[in-house]
Amino acid sequence: MRILSWFLVIAGVLGLISVRLLEDRLFYDPFLNYFHEANKNFTFPEFKWGKLIIGHLFRFVLNLFFSCLVIHFLFKNKQWTLQGALLITIIFAITFPIYLYCIYDRFEIGYLFSFYMRRFVIQPLILLLIVPMFYYRKQIGTLKNT
Repeated sequence: MRILSWFLVIAGVLGLISVRLLEDRLFYDPFLNYFHEANKNFTFPEFKWGKLIIGHLFRFVLNLFFSCLVIHFLFKNKQWTLQGALLITIIFAITFPIYLYCIYDRFEIGYLFSFYMRRFVIQPLILLLIVPMFYYRKQIGTLKNT
């Protein structure tokens, strides 16, 4: 059973990597090249709001699924998996409207600010905080039981 759990954790990580590697084929995001160029003078791309929002929501759902897979099979705790999903969703619910405003404002609010808001929207960065937090939580629980 332990081997299966590690296999599923690795599958979740590979899923997250695949979302990143295939982003240009899976999602509508005309800002990929804009931010890859890392040039503030690059022409602001034309885009369609509806397709952009749907693309980001689809990416969020995929990232959430693979992140929950990692959390669940690392800790084998349904409550923690739900808490992780809730935390990831809250962060997305906060950062996504801010990022959309940055786009609406044509990144006048600040190029780097917009860049990092975008990172929180399209990358599962919060997972890098959740895993150590739950690991610490698990260790504290183990110490209390001894």
